[in-house]
Amino acid sequence: MYSSEHDVVIAGGGPTGLMLAGELALAGVDVAIVERRINQDVEGSRASGLHPRSIELLDQRGIADRFLSQGEKHGVVLFAGAVLDASDRPTRHNYTLALWQAKIERGLADWASELAVEAYRGCDVTGFVQNDTCVDVALNDGRTLRSKYLVGCDGGRSLVRKTAGIDFPGWDPAISYLIFEADMADDPALGMRYGERGVYALGRLEDGKRVRGVVTEQRLERGDKPTIDALRGALIAAYGSDFGVHDITWLSRFTDAARQAAAYREGRVLLAGDAAHVHSPVGGQGLNIGLQDAVNLGWKLAQVVKDISSESLLDTYHAERHPVGAALLKQTLALTALNRGDERTNALREMMAQVMQMDAPRLWYSAMMSDLDIRYDLGKGHPLLGRRMPDLDILTADGPTRVFTLLHDARPVLLNLGEPNTLGIAGWTDRVKLIDAKFEGVCDLPVIGVVQTPTAVLIRPDGHVAWVGDGSITGLDDALRTWFGEPAIE
Repeated sequence: MYSSEHDVVIAGGGPTGLMLAGELALAGVDVAIVERRINQDVEGSRASGLHPRSIELLDQRGIADRFLSQGEKHGVVLFAGAVLDASDRPTRHNYTLALWQAKIERGLADWASELAVEAYRGCDVTGFVQNDTCVDVALNDGRTLRSKYLVGCDGGRSLVRKTAGIDFPGWDPAISYLIFEADMADDPALGMRYGERGVYALGRLEDGKRVRGVVTEQRLERGDKPTIDALRGALIAAYGSDFGVHDITWLSRFTDAARQAAAYREGRVLLAGDAAHVHSPVGGQGLNIGLQDAVNLGWKLAQVVKDISSESLLDTYHAERHPVGAALLKQTLALTALNRGDERTNALREMMAQVMQMDAPRLWYSAMMSDLDIRYDLGKGHPLLGRRMPDLDILTADGPTRVFTLLHDARPVLLNLGEPNTLGIAGWTDRVKLIDAKFEGVCDLPVIGVVQTPTAVLIRPDGHVAWVGDGSITGLDDALRTWFGEPAIE
C-alpha cells in the first residue's frame, strides 16, 4: 500500500529540486519534494552566487527581483586569479550576483510554497521500485509514495542514481580541500595564494569578523566530516599558523573528483544537479548548472505527465544536458590544474592570464562561465536555433514588454516579428502563445555578435529557440509537433 500519490516525486530539496518543483507546479503538475532537513536551513554558506544565465532563468519566471534585492552585482569573471571585465556581455544581467546559497534556497523555497508544492520534510528516500506505469518510493518513516516519475536531486552520493543502477564514471580525486567558517584569534592572511598542490584562500564573512576559508590538504583525504585537528594541520602547512582558529561553525571536505551519470534517465527515474554530475567547485558553476537542468527538464516532464507529449520527449533531456555536464567537468579539471602553485603551472597561468585579457578569448571565456553560450543541437539554420532567446524589448498590441515577460507562465511562445496576422498555430492554441510584436534594434548573441533579426521565433518554456522563421513557415509545424505534441482538433 502507498500513503500518498503524486505525479512527480523529487528526492532532494536543494536548489535544483526546488527549481524543478516550481517548474512542474507552474505547469499544473502535482509534485512533491522529499527532503531530510526539517526546514530550509543550510549548513555553512556553501555556493556563493548566481551567474547571468541563472538570473535570466529566474527573470523568465518573474522572480529574479527577489534575489537581486539581496545580492551584490559584480561585472567580472575570474580566471585563475586574473580578473576579467565581463560587463559587455549582451544580456540584461551582465553580472554575477554574489548571494549565499542559504538565501538562494530560501527564495526558491518561498516560490515553491506559493505554488503549493507539497514537501515531506525530515525524511529520506530509502529505495524505490518502478514498473511501466509508476514508481513506488519508500521513505525512512515507513511511508510509501506512488508517482508517475521520480527525479533524483539528492546530491553527488545520490541514492536514487545508485538504486536505478546508473553508472557514474569519471576521474578519481587527486586533491582534497577543507572549507570552513570560524573565528580566528590572530589576524589571518586574507586573500588567495597558490600552494604546490592547489589554491588557499581566507576572507571575512558578512559580519566583518568571522572567517571563511578554503585550504588544500597536503595529501588526498576522504570523508566529508574532517576533524578540527585536520583543519589546524592544513592551515599550519599552508600558512605556518592556524591563526588560533576556534568556534568552527562549518567544516567540510571536498575533492577535485569529476564524475557524470552515464544516463540522466532510466525508465521513470531521472537525475538532475549534483546527482547527475559532480566536480570541483572552482568557477562556482555547480548550483547554476543544476538550475538549468531543472528548467530544461521541468516543462518536458510536465508535458509527458499531462499526455501532451510522448515519453520520447524525455530523451531530449539527456541529449541536451549531458553534453553540457561533460563540458563542465572538463572546464573544472582544467581550472583546477591551473590552480597548482609549482613553477611550471605558475608560468602557464601567467601566460594564459595575458591571453585571456584579449577580447576574443575574454568574450569566449566569460560567455562560457556565464552559461550564455549553450546551444542545443537542433540542426542547422539561423544562429539563434538551439540558443537562449535574448530578452528583447518589444512592442505588442498590449504595449511595450520584454521577451522574458512572455515566459513567466512557462508556456511556449511563437513570437511573430514580421507582418502581423501572418502566422497561425491551429491545433496548438491551447498550449502555445502566439504574439505579434515589433522590434527595433539588434539581436546580439554572446561570442557570435549581432545576427540578423528573424521574422519569427518559436521559444520553448526554458527560453531556448526551437524554430526560426525567415519569412516563411517552413518547418514550423514539425517543430510544434516535436516539442509540443500533436495538434488538437479545433
